[in-house]
Amino acid sequence: MSEIEYFYSAHSAFAYLGSARFMEIAAAAGRKIVHKPVILDDVVEAVTPVTFVARSKKHRAYYFGREIERWAEFRNIPLKLGMPSNHRNDTTLVNSMVIAAILQGHNVDQLAHSLLMAHWADHTDLADKANLTRLAGEAGLDGDALLEAATSDEIKAVYAANTAEAIERSVFGSPTYVVDGDMFYGQDRLELLERALQKPFAKNWP
Repeated sequence: MSEIEYFYSAHSAFAYLGSARFMEIAAAAGRKIVHKPVILDDVVEAVTPVTFVARSKKHRAYYFGREIERWAEFRNIPLKLGMPSNHRNDTTLVNSMVIAAILQGHNVDQLAHSLLMAHWADHTDLADKANLTRLAGEAGLDGDALLEAATSDEIKAVYAANTAEAIERSVFGSPTYVVDGDMFYGQDRLELLERALQKPFAKNWP
């Protein structure tokens, strides 16, 4: 099965906004999603001089407020308004849990979507082990086993490698999708991604 590479963080608002639609598109095209969770702050800082926390209040209010609200309505997905108070908590464990599930041979599409939805529809704290265990269980996985594996050196190495790869390939943020070498940044590019799966775009730019 051909693949779509998926660079994201399991707490990303815009990954959530596109998650269900992305998985529909991939399934319809018969493509396997290759999940590559990354350290999002490191990726963003590598490609832009303006980090998340350095952006102006007006920019944050628009980009992380009104834009999220509109896209949630447009894609008809549940959303609890406002930024989760726990949003800036450490995402190492949740992203590492996804990687652990991948290395154990699981399909993590449902898990990844459930984590994103829990955070943005219910403001669930994804740094809390009890929450992660529960959400993994609801996705049909052994949360305790995944969390135990998530702290291993092997998982840490994969997480670091995903992040380094994203930086090397000039990934701009979360979500970023790559179809046959063509990169699409942002869930608002999903319609273009869908077209590319049916008919690749001409590539005349360097």
